[in-house]
Amino acid sequence: MSFNTISEMFLQSAGSFQDKAAYYEKIDGEWVKLTFGDVKKEVERFAAGLSSLGIQAGDKVAIQSTNCPRWAISDYAIACLGAVSVTVYPTLIAPQIKYILDDSDSIYVITENKEETDKILSFISESDGLKGIITMDDQSDTASNILSFSEILENGSRYISENRFNFDETAGSAKPEDLLTLIYTSGTTGNPKGVMLMHKNLVSNMKATSQALEMTESEVLLSFLPLSHVFERMSGHYTGFSKGVTTYYAESIDTVADNMMEVRPTIVIAVPRLYEKIHTKILDKVSKDSPKKQKIFRWAISVGKKASEYLTRGENPSGLLGIKFKIADKLVFSKLKARVGGRLRCFISGGAPLNSQVGQFFASANIPILEGYGLTETSPVITTNREELYKFGTVGSPIEGVEVKIADDGEILCRGDNVMKGYYNNPEATKEVLNDDGWFKTGDIGNFDDEDGYLRITDRKKSLLVTSGGKNIAPAPLENSLLTSSFIEQVVIVGDKRNFLTCLIVPSFDNVKEYLMNNGKDLSDADAIIDYPDVIELFHNELKKAMSQFSKFEQIKKFSLLSRPFMIEKGEMTPKMSIVRKVVESNFKDKIDTMYKGANL
Repeated sequence: MSFNTISEMFLQSAGSFQDKAAYYEKIDGEWVKLTFGDVKKEVERFAAGLSSLGIQAGDKVAIQSTNCPRWAISDYAIACLGAVSVTVYPTLIAPQIKYILDDSDSIYVITENKEETDKILSFISESDGLKGIITMDDQSDTASNILSFSEILENGSRYISENRFNFDETAGSAKPEDLLTLIYTSGTTGNPKGVMLMHKNLVSNMKATSQALEMTESEVLLSFLPLSHVFERMSGHYTGFSKGVTTYYAESIDTVADNMMEVRPTIVIAVPRLYEKIHTKILDKVSKDSPKKQKIFRWAISVGKKASEYLTRGENPSGLLGIKFKIADKLVFSKLKARVGGRLRCFISGGAPLNSQVGQFFASANIPILEGYGLTETSPVITTNREELYKFGTVGSPIEGVEVKIADDGEILCRGDNVMKGYYNNPEATKEVLNDDGWFKTGDIGNFDDEDGYLRITDRKKSLLVTSGGKNIAPAPLENSLLTSSFIEQVVIVGDKRNFLTCLIVPSFDNVKEYLMNNGKDLSDADAIIDYPDVIELFHNELKKAMSQFSKFEQIKKFSLLSRPFMIEKGEMTPKMSIVRKVVESNFKDKIDTMYKGANL
């Protein structure tokens, strides 16, 4: 299959896999199927319906929804019409959404439900360019210019029957350099920026990543990372469709574990936090097993670690080790695999650094986690590990067609067809990150290992902490070590321009409550829990264990427990769940000041 645009890919895949299942969505407790042929009919009708509204090539249409077939249909219809999709996280609040819709010049927004529609209605009268709303849940109000998804489909059918719209001709007219989508970066500082991605950006990344990890039409994906983010959109949504893959849409992020057992995916695409939580739950369960079972588990993991030296190179252990590994697999690892569906080929990890201990654990069970690296501005993949060679603590080697080099100050630079056109309506910001030779400044610090040319990310350039003693400290490794604790849900290291490091910790309250219950204490109030002496002692011990592998100047001297998690609504987290350090430090300034008050450690 050969294609140069997303719309061309859609036409080819919809035709080649016409009778195969494309999407499943759970409705009233049952998984409901759409074939590739069904999807094409819906996309054609929806594109015609949008055209009947006057939407044409180059116009901006926003999608504000969680993952579902109608998200996919909307996206492909917009692309095949030659218009530009603007993806909006439904977790955003109304003022943030208004900024994106206004800045992007969106003329219509497609919303998932009443909650999302009401956000738009709260400001639509103040947005000059926004003409109307299309609702996926089919609510309609002509007076407020709210149109239902079904109405658009019906209008599209009529438009086609009147010979006023030729879908194949319209979809085939797109060019590789045409703007496909605007994806707004999370904006850890200032307002978010609209990343302009062309057809060729996404297509080049699809083709290159397919060489690094080949998908076949027999694959089954479980989609739960937001399609608003480029990682899921490129790797699952576009690449999966191009290969004839069947995609199940998870009911919600809370049902992923259950859906995984039902769907039995072959590939799972996720951020490290999912794997960390699975790892923690497994260890928690083992800790409650009998001493005999715990001993067998520890033996199996020790065998698996030795076997992983072969498994990570695409080889199987032989001899006595091979026999032991088969026994370990039967007794322990087969049960771990069953918990993720039983036919998983590999996990794919991106969006944040993966803890090496977590990667090693899953590799020991022959469940590879292939960690990659990239940004929204690079469509997104720059480097990735491979099934035939994956290394813990690295993000792999550059994919085909992408150049990577390390600047004198350690910053990672990238060049290739995957690099964005620029930031929408923001030439100044574009110049800051893109030079005349096409090199994109990632803002990340890293280096290549000498052996295999695999890239290691050490930290964000702007995240490096410089202590008052002049020590440069990358907080990510410290935070990742702390997050391996089953009692820690979130953490932020503090210490820039200070004489020692401290941290803010959001406890995993369910696990802490269980710990207290097992020790004869019954506390439920979060404020009471974080001040309880036994809990303080527990976290002192957890901190001591996590810091044992770091040098003296990297040690965290004090910590403060928080009674609530970091929140998107308070600006402390981005929609893709990245922590905004400056906002966290500002919102919890009193707690930070208390940790440093009168201290001279």
